[in-house]
Amino acid sequence: MTGRVARAVQKVSATRGFARVAPYVVPAVDRGVHRLTRGRVMLSGLLLPSVVLSVRGARSGVVRRTPLACVPEWSSSTGVPSPESWLLVGSNFGRESHPAWTVNLRAHPDAVINWRGVDVPVAARLLRGEERAAAWGVLVAFWPPYAVYQGRVGRELRVFRVVRRGVDQG
Repeated sequence: MTGRVARAVQKVSATRGFARVAPYVVPAVDRGVHRLTRGRVMLSGLLLPSVVLSVRGARSGVVRRTPLACVPEWSSSTGVPSPESWLLVGSNFGRESHPAWTVNLRAHPDAVINWRGVDVPVAARLLRGEERAAAWGVLVAFWPPYAVYQGRVGRELRVFRVVRRGVDQG
């Protein structure tokens, strides 16, 4: 995505109008396209790295699938051609409430993400303190609207690191 297009998309995504409409449109379209392409394509993935998180509901126990933007964290130590971990933000498009997937992930941290059509078992951890602050800096540099979302709401946006199961979480 060119710099001009990226800035335009970021500007639109930071608006209150986008926050009202996007939660109903973006995930539904992403889930449909993801399903039709057998996990190879998500429309939002054309703009940002994206995963589909599958996690059991906190109360229902039913597996919920949620498309999410992510920041992949690559490691040079393993030689694995895909990330070992991903950062996920519970921004809820800058709306006041925490998104349901964050509640589910806190209750059931063992989950699965679909990364580029491949299901990856992961363990999630809610970041706090200095670790969250460091990740937050990476996230805002990656997608500046996160800072706008945080400034607009009265809650701290939840930040998770999801790590491939079997990889040390440090």
